[in-house]
Amino acid sequence: MNPQATSPEMNKVVIGHLETLLADSYALMAQTHLAHWNVEGANFFGLHTAFQTQYEELFTAIDEIAERIRALGGYAPGGLAMLDTMSEIGGMERKLDANGYLTHLAEYHRVLVDAAIKGRDAAGEAGDAETEDLFIARLQVHEKTLWMLRSAAM
Repeated sequence: MNPQATSPEMNKVVIGHLETLLADSYALMAQTHLAHWNVEGANFFGLHTAFQTQYEELFTAIDEIAERIRALGGYAPGGLAMLDTMSEIGGMERKLDANGYLTHLAEYHRVLVDAAIKGRDAAGEAGDAETEDLFIARLQVHEKTLWMLRSAAM
Protein backbone atom coordinates (compact mmCIF):
# COMPACT_ATOMS: atom_id res chain seq x y z
CA MET A 1 0.00 0.00 0.00
CA ASN A 2 1.09 3.51 -0.71
CA PRO A 3 0.80 5.40 2.62
CA GLN A 4 -0.57 8.36 0.69
CA ALA A 5 -3.45 6.22 -0.66
CA THR A 6 -5.44 6.80 2.52
CA SER A 7 -6.03 9.96 4.44
CA PRO A 8 -3.32 11.01 6.90
CA GLU A 9 -5.87 10.60 9.70
CA MET A 10 -6.63 6.99 8.74
CA ASN A 11 -2.92 6.27 8.38
CA LYS A 12 -2.33 7.57 11.92
CA VAL A 13 -5.14 5.36 13.24
CA VAL A 14 -3.63 2.28 11.60
CA ILE A 15 -0.16 3.15 12.88
CA GLY A 16 -1.62 3.59 16.36
CA HIS A 17 -3.04 0.06 16.26
CA LEU A 18 0.33 -1.27 15.07
CA GLU A 19 2.07 0.53 17.94
CA THR A 20 -0.33 -1.04 20.44
CA LEU A 21 0.23 -4.47 18.94
CA LEU A 22 3.99 -3.93 19.06
CA ALA A 23 3.99 -2.83 22.71
CA ASP A 24 1.70 -5.66 23.82
CA SER A 25 3.69 -8.21 21.82
CA TYR A 26 6.93 -7.01 23.39
CA ALA A 27 5.47 -7.31 26.90
CA LEU A 28 4.10 -10.78 26.18
CA MET A 29 7.42 -11.86 24.67
CA ALA A 30 9.23 -10.84 27.87
CA GLN A 31 6.70 -12.64 30.06
CA THR A 32 6.86 -15.77 27.92
CA HIS A 33 10.65 -15.68 28.22
CA LEU A 34 10.28 -15.37 32.00
CA ALA A 35 7.97 -18.41 32.04
CA HIS A 36 10.53 -20.29 29.90
CA TRP A 37 13.26 -19.60 32.44
CA ASN A 38 11.26 -20.32 35.58
CA VAL A 39 8.73 -23.05 34.79
CA GLU A 40 9.05 -26.18 36.96
CA GLY A 41 7.27 -29.46 37.35
CA ALA A 42 6.46 -32.69 35.59
CA ASN A 43 5.82 -30.91 32.29
CA PHE A 44 9.02 -28.85 32.48
CA PHE A 45 10.64 -30.04 29.25
CA GLY A 46 7.54 -29.64 27.11
CA LEU A 47 6.62 -26.24 28.52
CA HIS A 48 10.20 -24.98 28.48
CA THR A 49 10.40 -25.81 24.77
CA ALA A 50 6.91 -24.48 23.97
CA PHE A 51 7.59 -21.18 25.73
CA GLN A 52 10.87 -20.80 23.82
CA THR A 53 9.09 -21.36 20.51
CA GLN A 54 6.49 -18.78 21.50
CA TYR A 55 8.89 -16.02 22.62
CA GLU A 56 11.06 -16.51 19.54
CA GLU A 57 7.98 -16.20 17.30
CA LEU A 58 6.95 -13.03 19.13
CA PHE A 59 10.44 -11.55 18.70
CA THR A 60 10.26 -12.05 14.94
CA ALA A 61 6.74 -10.62 14.82
CA ILE A 62 7.77 -7.51 16.75
CA ASP A 63 10.37 -6.73 14.11
CA GLU A 64 7.81 -7.17 11.32
CA ILE A 65 5.33 -4.91 13.11
CA ALA A 66 7.97 -2.21 13.65
CA GLU A 67 8.99 -2.39 10.01
CA ARG A 68 5.36 -2.02 8.92
CA ILE A 69 5.08 1.12 11.05
CA ARG A 70 8.13 2.49 9.24
CA ALA A 71 6.75 1.49 5.83
CA LEU A 72 3.65 3.55 6.63
CA GLY A 73 5.78 6.59 7.45
CA GLY A 74 5.69 6.29 11.23
CA TYR A 75 8.46 5.75 13.74
CA ALA A 76 8.46 2.54 15.76
CA PRO A 77 8.34 2.95 19.54
CA GLY A 78 11.05 1.27 21.58
CA GLY A 79 12.72 1.01 24.92
CA LEU A 80 11.30 -0.74 27.94
CA ALA A 81 9.87 2.36 29.60
CA MET A 82 8.09 3.60 26.46
CA LEU A 83 6.70 0.20 25.53
CA ASP A 84 5.56 -0.43 29.11
CA THR A 85 3.49 2.76 29.15
CA MET A 86 1.91 1.82 25.80
CA SER A 87 1.08 -1.80 26.69
CA GLU A 88 -2.16 -3.23 28.05
CA ILE A 89 -0.25 -6.26 29.36
CA GLY A 90 0.00 -6.37 33.14
CA GLY A 91 2.85 -7.73 35.19
CA MET A 92 3.57 -11.35 35.97
CA GLU A 93 4.98 -12.95 39.10
CA ARG A 94 8.39 -14.52 38.71
CA LYS A 95 7.39 -17.74 40.42
CA LEU A 96 4.16 -19.40 39.40
CA ASP A 97 3.31 -23.04 39.07
CA ALA A 98 3.13 -24.36 35.51
CA ASN A 99 -0.63 -23.86 35.37
CA GLY A 100 -0.21 -20.29 36.59
CA TYR A 101 2.14 -19.50 33.71
CA LEU A 102 -0.21 -21.14 31.21
CA THR A 103 -3.23 -19.27 32.52
CA HIS A 104 -1.44 -15.93 32.69
CA LEU A 105 0.01 -16.19 29.20
CA ALA A 106 -3.34 -17.30 27.78
CA GLU A 107 -5.00 -14.25 29.31
CA TYR A 108 -2.59 -11.95 27.51
CA HIS A 109 -2.74 -13.79 24.21
CA ARG A 110 -6.46 -12.95 24.46
CA VAL A 111 -5.49 -9.25 24.78
CA LEU A 112 -3.43 -9.59 21.60
CA VAL A 113 -6.32 -11.31 19.81
CA ASP A 114 -8.52 -8.32 20.66
CA ALA A 115 -5.82 -5.86 19.55
CA ALA A 116 -5.35 -7.70 16.26
CA ILE A 117 -9.10 -7.65 15.58
CA LYS A 118 -9.26 -3.90 16.19
CA GLY A 119 -6.21 -3.31 14.02
CA ARG A 120 -7.51 -5.55 11.25
CA ASP A 121 -10.78 -3.66 11.18
CA ALA A 122 -9.05 -0.26 11.15
CA ALA A 123 -6.69 -1.31 8.36
CA GLY A 124 -9.61 -2.67 6.36
CA GLU A 125 -11.53 0.57 6.79
CA ALA A 126 -8.44 2.48 5.65
CA GLY A 127 -8.10 0.29 2.56
CA ASP A 128 -4.67 -0.90 3.73
CA ALA A 129 -4.78 -4.55 2.66
CA GLU A 130 -1.12 -5.17 3.49
CA THR A 131 -1.49 -4.08 7.10
CA GLU A 132 -4.83 -5.85 7.31
CA ASP A 133 -2.99 -9.05 6.27
CA LEU A 134 -0.38 -8.48 9.00
CA PHE A 135 -3.12 -8.16 11.62
CA ILE A 136 -4.88 -11.27 10.30
CA ALA A 137 -1.64 -13.26 10.48
CA ARG A 138 -1.09 -12.11 14.07
CA LEU A 139 -4.68 -12.97 14.94
CA GLN A 140 -4.18 -16.50 13.63
CA VAL A 141 -0.97 -16.99 15.64
CA HIS A 142 -2.48 -15.70 18.88
CA GLU A 143 -5.70 -17.69 18.50
CA LYS A 144 -3.70 -20.88 17.93
CA THR A 145 -1.36 -20.16 20.85
CA LEU A 146 -4.33 -19.33 23.06
CA TRP A 147 -5.91 -22.68 22.19
CA MET A 148 -2.63 -24.52 22.94
CA LEU A 149 -2.10 -22.77 26.27
CA ARG A 150 -5.67 -23.42 27.37
CA SER A 151 -5.41 -27.06 26.31
CA ALA A 152 -2.23 -27.51 28.34
CA ALA A 153 -3.62 -25.83 31.49
CA MET A 154 -4.71 -28.26 34.16
